[in-house]
Amino acid sequence: MKKSKKSKKSNTWRIKQHRDQFFKKSKTLGYRSRAAFKLIELNKKFRFIKKNTNLLDIGSYPGGWSQVASKLISSGKILSIDQKKIEKINNVTFLQLDFIDNIAKKKIINFFNGNLEVVISDMAANTTGNKSLDCIRTNQLCAEVIEFSSKNLKPNGVLVSKLFMGEDFLEVKDLAKTKFKKVQFFKPESSRNESKETYLHCTI
Repeated sequence: MKKSKKSKKSNTWRIKQHRDQFFKKSKTLGYRSRAAFKLIELNKKFRFIKKNTNLLDIGSYPGGWSQVASKLISSGKILSIDQKKIEKINNVTFLQLDFIDNIAKKKIINFFNGNLEVVISDMAANTTGNKSLDCIRTNQLCAEVIEFSSKNLKPNGVLVSKLFMGEDFLEVKDLAKTKFKKVQFFKPESSRNESKETYLHCTI
């Protein structure tokens, strides 16, 4: 029997994962995803997470970024939010809600009570198979995060968010520049070469 295209694609992905140094390292160190290393690299470059930081992790499933934050923050508050439930992480409060909903945003605002210092988001839209559409939908989510963060971060607060280099990249970049006093971009080494993702680092 011939293997289906989907099966071949799945096997190719598994092979890539097992050859991937960051995938192997995440398993060895107990991180839930290789994405943990993206946040480690971002924080090494920009140094925005400190031991007393109050931090929001948007689109946190499966919890790799929240794990990193929990290791770095000892006296601050960490809130993570996602539609998919994540297993408990020490010192992390979790909301199983859609960030886009107003109910979720109100709960976040109440949790931090005006003391939100850092927003991190590795959120991406569910894939449809259409790369152009997926890129646009993820960048729309990034725009939502930019709008929310610009209104709710404390002075000198920081936003770090995933953004795709697609047709609406400049639009989202320009939005960030109208909302934040400093906007920088960084693609971590742990981000796959073929990926169009980059990360915004914004200071309010």
